[in-house]
Amino acid sequence: MIRVAIAGYGNLGRGVEKAIAQNPDMELVCIFTRRDPESFQANSGVKVVAMADMASMKDAVDVVILCGGSATDLPEQTPQVASLFNVIDSFDTHANIPTHFEKVNEAAKNAGKVAMISVGWDPGMFSLNRIYAESILREGSTYTFWGKGVSQGHSDAIRRVPGVKRGIQYTVPVPEALEAVRSGSNPELTTREKHTRECFVVAEEGADKAAIEEAIKNMPNYFSDYDTTVTFIDEDEFDRVHNQLPHGGFVLRSGVTGEGTKQLIEYSLTLGSNPEFTACVLVAYARAAARMASEGMTGCKTVFDVAPSYLSPLSAEELRAHLL
Repeated sequence: MIRVAIAGYGNLGRGVEKAIAQNPDMELVCIFTRRDPESFQANSGVKVVAMADMASMKDAVDVVILCGGSATDLPEQTPQVASLFNVIDSFDTHANIPTHFEKVNEAAKNAGKVAMISVGWDPGMFSLNRIYAESILREGSTYTFWGKGVSQGHSDAIRRVPGVKRGIQYTVPVPEALEAVRSGSNPELTTREKHTRECFVVAEEGADKAAIEEAIKNMPNYFSDYDTTVTFIDEDEFDRVHNQLPHGGFVLRSGVTGEGTKQLIEYSLTLGSNPEFTACVLVAYARAAARMASEGMTGCKTVFDVAPSYLSPLSAEELRAHLL
């Protein structure tokens, strides 16, 4: 039985809690929180422990799944927790992964622990598909499309616009761009040509909707490089229609073999709940981290370093008999 702790109890943490319940070889031992442990009870009823008291659980936990955010939580938490436990995180700021890796690797090696970073679906499952596809089709182009799905970072940016009471943003692949890639024409696509952004906003009473729309569409680093639509709705519609966190996307490798024979590799996800799916990926890799640690491995790892057999609860014999 692999003994797991969750650090953080938001959407992702609650998703991990549900995922562990679907894995009979794993046991949820406790939840670590920065809040007062007496202020809430976990849905599963497990013990809630203050983050400051983590060290008290050192001998009771095999791996900690960190469920904080990439902007400010994980850059600090992952190295700290890796000095005590085997750890998994879902750090997803692509440009900062090399720096994050170095900090976590030093902490984990010094402590003799395994730390796995950037586990999820992108980075994570999409990363694996990119490396498989590019290793197999050496001549070609790789394309990643995200959506249709909720971008939590872009949704937060909308809510910071003056006059916005509530807001949500969906990233949507452009169908024509996707079909152009599938055709094997290997198009060169700009940012604007690959995705559109759909925003749904509940405005404060009396707010200038035209000003809100202009502020959103012209927001640098978020919307100015995309064709963006802003639709104003009331709170009833917002609660009725926009109360989930779906997502998904596609990784495609379009290439040629031999004397110009066209080949296409495509991997896609359609997710009813982004955090619940990400949680399932984290739990599978928590199993891998525990196994790798039991074999004496140390240091920081990514999905590129994990053999697929480490993810499965099945034995090697069962994998060969049923999945190979």
